[in-house]
Amino acid sequence: LPHPPQELVSGESEEESNGVNLMEFSDEILLHILSYVPCTDLVLNVRRTCRKLATLCLDKSLTHTVVLQKDYKVNKDKVKQLMRDIGKEIYQLNMAGCYWLPSSTIDHVTRCKNLVKLNLSGCHVTSLRLSKMLSTLQHLRSLAIDVNPGFDASQLSSECKATLSRVLELKQTLYTPSYGVVPCCTSLEKLLLYFEILDRSREGFMLSGQLMVGESNVPHYQNLRVFYARLAPGYVNQEVVRLYLAVLSDRTPENLHAFLISAPGSFAETGATKNLLDSMARNVRLDALQLPKAWINGSGLLQHLKFNNPFYFSFSRCTLSGGHLIQRVINGGKDLKSLTSLNLSGCVHCLAPESLFRKAEDDIDSSILESLVVSCCNLRHLNLSAAHHHSSESIGNHLCQLLSRLKHLLSLALPVCSITDVAANVEKPPTASNLVPQPFGKKVRIGIQTYPRNLTDQANQKLESSVFWALMGSLRFLETLEIIGSSFSSAMPRNEPAIRNSLPPCVRAQSVGDSEVAAISQLTYLQSLTLAQLPNILTGSGLISIGLQCQHLRTLSLANLGMMGKVVYMSALMDMLKHCKCLRDLRLEQPYLCAGAQFFQALSHCSSLQRLCIVSRSGTLQSDAVMSFMANCLEVIMCHMFMGESLTVCKTLQQSIVRSFQADRPALNVVIFPLLHEDLTEVIRDVPMRHLDEITLFKSRVAEEPPNLWW
Repeated sequence: LPHPPQELVSGESEEESNGVNLMEFSDEILLHILSYVPCTDLVLNVRRTCRKLATLCLDKSLTHTVVLQKDYKVNKDKVKQLMRDIGKEIYQLNMAGCYWLPSSTIDHVTRCKNLVKLNLSGCHVTSLRLSKMLSTLQHLRSLAIDVNPGFDASQLSSECKATLSRVLELKQTLYTPSYGVVPCCTSLEKLLLYFEILDRSREGFMLSGQLMVGESNVPHYQNLRVFYARLAPGYVNQEVVRLYLAVLSDRTPENLHAFLISAPGSFAETGATKNLLDSMARNVRLDALQLPKAWINGSGLLQHLKFNNPFYFSFSRCTLSGGHLIQRVINGGKDLKSLTSLNLSGCVHCLAPESLFRKAEDDIDSSILESLVVSCCNLRHLNLSAAHHHSSESIGNHLCQLLSRLKHLLSLALPVCSITDVAANVEKPPTASNLVPQPFGKKVRIGIQTYPRNLTDQANQKLESSVFWALMGSLRFLETLEIIGSSFSSAMPRNEPAIRNSLPPCVRAQSVGDSEVAAISQLTYLQSLTLAQLPNILTGSGLISIGLQCQHLRTLSLANLGMMGKVVYMSALMDMLKHCKCLRDLRLEQPYLCAGAQFFQALSHCSSLQRLCIVSRSGTLQSDAVMSFMANCLEVIMCHMFMGESLTVCKTLQQSIVRSFQADRPALNVVIFPLLHEDLTEVIRDVPMRHLDEITLFKSRVAEEPPNLWW
């Protein structure tokens, strides 16, 4: 922060002359205000403004926990000075995702002798540096690190291993087949494992998880209470996690109360995993559960598992029927007030009594959803995306009407086809031209009807009494909303070439468009919004309403809205962006998107914007407009564009941005690359995991993992 004018320091400010002086507030109020200021600014700048602030900025309530995560302006020198000034006062240090800091920065953490919790996920840490640092942190009980190629556990000193033996919580992200530091953590109560190992090395060699077999040490799980594993796509990740699970299958910890494995695709059950699950069914009572779909489908596992006071369930992509869900999980509709987070994403039959003879598009059984809502009345996070949840014509039993009873919801993910009014579909069935996906580039004549651009006219045209409008009105405290087409798939998957063809939207979704988007503007406290595959977007006018009403919006993701051959909502989007002063993350995925001067000029109004990602097949960009935007928006530290421009144009622009802005923005990460280029996957692997996981790759994030899984 800049030094204040002399009159502020001397206490003769204009505010004081008008009877308002910030320094006259009580210490409690000032401490609360200062808690919103980044710690680096407090210690290195604010405390130098006057004597009172000099004392308050070093208050234990402000220095006890230091969060550098997403403090994109912090650099090595600031960290060094921060540790020198208040290192002994820091008990919790979060440096997660500080990928831009050199590995030598970690050396300064040794000044924090009293550290209890340390998060270094996404930071560059070698085995030797880790050993030196941990040797000095005798009070450490919680640790998060990455294990990269070249990690060697034999380089860890005896003092380091002594520290690790006292660690109770470990979060470990693996980029190479290894046990990492797990065998040294003999007192573990919580273990979080993120498997990000690629099947091939940079040189093209196939990797094998069996490289771990030669390691002499094995994990110690006897005190384990929480086991969580999240796997990126790839068979090596599956091989490695099986080695971690092998020890669990021999002896299941008696105090285990949360067992969660998130695995994409097919992850087959083996004899060892079956023994593990059988042992869990006999010996433990769980509070949180997530298993690969192959471990649940067709088995009677859920009938035998015992639950205590469950707070999280995920049955993502399972073929679990609604009948089994009610009988085996919710105990026939008994009280489950403890459940706060439920993920049924891709669980296509979860709202039907049985799945044997049912088609995925058949109507849901509203009584099952009603039992779910009544039993789990305290749900805060609910994911029903990636499935066709079609309501019947029964009055009062629409999915939106039933969900409106969940007054505590903070985040919600729904398929597009689930929010449409049944009556509207009956009265106005989709025309043949709407049902057939239009070829790219083909212009469709809308007709003579005009479409309003403001909330009032839209409300008059499409009844405010619609079920979705009423749902949005009843969930006034909702912070995260995802409305995603049941057949939507991003053009940019994780470890594969870009998808060239997309499936048409569900027939029931054909009428969902501008008025439904306008209904979202009732969510005054909305912070994150995802809209994907809404086919009836004609002008995007509802976006303007959101921009005006949802002033807390920080994350916006739009994908495949309206006609696929033309970006029909661009004008409305530009109007919307002028009002989004708090927007930090913007992701756009739309074929034929033209990112020109007008777009970037509108985007420049988003003064808080930090990350921008555009994915557009056959899309174009204007290089000088991008450069002007980067110069105007000083907070932007991530610019990812995967479009239809040539490799030469992309590389030239990327180099220009880095050359012009890297010096002033240490965290700057720029990737501009042709979407359909064969080397896209190689480029993606160099993107910091923080950005890749949070914005660049499209996915549903509601109830993705248990709340407060890590501090």
